[in-house]
Amino acid sequence: MSGEQARTLLFVGAHPDDETFGLGGTLAHYAMQGVKVVYACATRGDVGSADPEHLKGFSSSGDMRWAELTCAAQELKLADLIYLGYRDSGMPGSPDNRHPDALAAAPLEEVTAKVVKVLREVKPQVVITFDPIGGYRHPDHIAVHNATVRAFHAAGDPAQFPECGPAYPPQKLYYSVFPRCWLKMAVRWMPLFGQDPHRFGRNKDVDLTSFADVDFPVHATIRASREADERRRRAFACHKSQLASGPRTDGVLGLMMRLTLIHDTFMRAHPPVPANARVRERDLFEGVN
Repeated sequence: MSGEQARTLLFVGAHPDDETFGLGGTLAHYAMQGVKVVYACATRGDVGSADPEHLKGFSSSGDMRWAELTCAAQELKLADLIYLGYRDSGMPGSPDNRHPDALAAAPLEEVTAKVVKVLREVKPQVVITFDPIGGYRHPDHIAVHNATVRAFHAAGDPAQFPECGPAYPPQKLYYSVFPRCWLKMAVRWMPLFGQDPHRFGRNKDVDLTSFADVDFPVHATIRASREADERRRRAFACHKSQLASGPRTDGVLGLMMRLTLIHDTFMRAHPPVPANARVRERDLFEGVN
C-alpha cells in the first residue's frame, strides 16, 4: 500500500443504525485516519417502529430510516453507503420474516453474490460483520453474517460468482462482538429494578437471556479518540426514531452501554486465531499487506 488513502474498510450490516450502535467509534476512528470506510446495508429498516412525529415528511419508514442513516454516515465520515436491496425481516417469529422480499427469506447464494460484488468493487483489505448469532439473534443479522462469511472466502476465487467481477481477496475478517460480562450482570440486576430481561427494547421483543451466555473471544480492541467518540454520539442523535433522545444513560442497561461504549471489541475470524492463543490487536489493519 502507498499510504493511508490506500486502506479500505467495509462493514456489512443489516439495518440503518447498525453502523452506529455497534461499532460507530471504530468506523469514525478509521475514517478520521483517512481510511476509506464503506457501509453495505442489506435493508432500509422498513419495519422498525417509530413514533408518528418522526415519519412526518417521509413516504415510508424505510425512507425515514435511510435519511437517518445518511445523517449518521456524514457524522462518521463514511465514504459511501451501499444498499443491498432487501426488506427488513423484523424480529424472530414476525410475519415479516416470510415477506417475499425479506432478507431472512432470501436464498443464501443470492445474498452472497451481492456481497461478493461489493467486495470486488470496493476492494477492502478489512471486512467487518456480525457474529454468528447476529449479536442478539436478529434474523437479518444472522443472514448478513452467513452471506458475508461465504462471500469473504469466495471473492478471491475467479471460479466463484464470475458474473460479479474480477476476483479480489480481502485479507482480514472480523466479527463485531461485545464482552458478555456486563450483560450477564444486567440480566441478574434488571428484575431488582422492575425490568424484565426477557422483554427488552423499544418493542419489548428482545430476550437478553437468550444470548447473555453466548460468548465470543475478543482478539481486537479499538479505543476511539475523543473526537471519534463525539462523532459517534452525533451519529447516535441522527437515529432519533430508534432512540428518541439518543443513547439511554439511565438504569442498568444505560450503565452497561456507557461501559461498553468506551471501546469496540472484535473477534478475528480470518486469518483464524489458533485455539488458546492470546491475541489482542489494537489496529484492525495490523499485518495487512
